[in-house]
Amino acid sequence: MQVNSEQIPAEDLTNQAQPAQATASGATQRGSVVVGRSAGDEEKAAALRRMKRLALALLIGMAIVFMLAFAFQKQYPWLEFVRAAAEGGMVGALADWFAVTALFKYPMGLKIPHTAIIPRRKDQIGESLSEFVESNFLSQEVVQDKLASIDIARKAGLWLSGPGGAERVAKEGGAMIRGAFTVLNDDDVQAVIEGMVRKHLLTPPWGPPVGRMAERIFADGHHHKLVDLLVDRAADWMDANHATVNRLVSDRSPVWVPTFVDGLVSDKVYVELLKFVRAVQNDQNHQVRKSIDAYLTDLAQDLQHDPAMIERAETIKAQILGDPEVRELASRTWGTVKNALLTAVDDPDSELSQRFKSAVRDFGSRLVNDAELAGKINAWIGDAAGYLVNTYRSDIAGVISETVARWDAEETSRKIELQVGKDLQYIRINGTVVGALAGLAIFTVAHLLFG
Repeated sequence: MQVNSEQIPAEDLTNQAQPAQATASGATQRGSVVVGRSAGDEEKAAALRRMKRLALALLIGMAIVFMLAFAFQKQYPWLEFVRAAAEGGMVGALADWFAVTALFKYPMGLKIPHTAIIPRRKDQIGESLSEFVESNFLSQEVVQDKLASIDIARKAGLWLSGPGGAERVAKEGGAMIRGAFTVLNDDDVQAVIEGMVRKHLLTPPWGPPVGRMAERIFADGHHHKLVDLLVDRAADWMDANHATVNRLVSDRSPVWVPTFVDGLVSDKVYVELLKFVRAVQNDQNHQVRKSIDAYLTDLAQDLQHDPAMIERAETIKAQILGDPEVRELASRTWGTVKNALLTAVDDPDSELSQRFKSAVRDFGSRLVNDAELAGKINAWIGDAAGYLVNTYRSDIAGVISETVARWDAEETSRKIELQVGKDLQYIRINGTVVGALAGLAIFTVAHLLFG
């Protein structure tokens, strides 16, 4: 048997594992995708070329041994065994070369049935891989068991309570807040705040809720301190304004009243007023206090049930919070919140930042030390992950088949060969060795049986 260039695998003679024509950026355009070649891919390509050369060298070596043994076997009969081993080695090498090559391309360009399996069945392979991943990996039990073994809550707690964890969360949180404020339109936010104020503050009538709140306050006597304060201030004013009271009385008396009479009347009025204020101040059951309590109680009832009083409350509300006032309130509220948050997140030593970091560390410590809390969080994470997997498992696995479908068939075959081709070349080497041993064994048995 002669071995020429037509019998030797074409890709071995030409080293077709050389990198494809690359663009300036190191990427290769193949059909619909652009494939980059990394340094690791270059190393794998070099290793693949070495293994191909080794397998080819064994085949050529077997061919040379076969030719020599075939030529001299009549002179040296023992060479028949060597010829049989070399012949079996060549058959094994060629058969395994054909099998390996048929995975990735047509052997020697011949479109033999059931060859170039990966390029021709790329989409089916992607679908099968997608179904395999969906059935065996994207299941609720697998995901939940994996998450339970990881103990995410405790690991997160260790990181949050450790050095740099809270600072990192605060930094990322600050970046999110700044980004949100950059995206948000001030006019839109103010419109939302204005709408909330109108819905929750202006639209509902004020009278009944204010009356109910006042009724509880008055029933519990919380208003007595305010009454005490007003009476005390009145008493203090009377003590400090004797002359003022005298002047007010004198100014209102007839012009024909003698001056000394004005003085006597003014003093008498002042003394009586002071006695009155002191009496109200010292007597918690004074009639004035009871009258105030009765008036306030009636006011609370009227605010709830008297249509006229309710309408007056609505009028007051409209006067206090008209359209300009509401818009100004919304603008001022949003501006205050925005400026306060931006100032706080930009300053790592601000009170808000420090409190936030402290809260994050405390939460992390609780996750580490509180087994019940960590268990609940782990259960929540597992349930959420299980729900997502059950709901979107087909969509997640579909990414595999859709991605493979977009790949170029030739480049897909080339990339897969680059990843596993080196190991597949051992099949050729093993086929050469096993074929040689099988050929030797078959010839030996036949020789022993038939001579």
